Amino acid sequence: LDLGHDVRLKVRPCTTALMMAARAAAARAEPGEAENAVGVRTAALLAALARFAAIEWEGVGDDDGNAAPITPEGVDALLALWPMAEAFERLYLAPALLLESEKNA
Repeated sequence: LDLGHDVRLKVRPCTTALMMAARAAAARAEPGEAENAVGVRTAALLAALARFAAIEWEGVGDDDGNAAPITPEGVDALLALWPMAEAFERLYLAPALLLESEKNA
């Protein structure tokens, strides 16, 4: 997936098992304030999904330009950036949801 800003993710297919694991992980996230609960849950789902799906990445490094190893904490930090989260949602989650909705039509 080309997330923009020279960042790319190699991901596993979005399977039922992967999505269910991400949903379970997101359900354990603290919702925070009631008015932010939906946004917090959505962000938690995207981050969990990316942690389970991401295999490799390009374009992520330290201040000296050295490639950073992919870690759950690193994936969380990447998805904490709105442009990255939006691109991941659009390129990875949305097509899976569209496929699911077409199956039920």
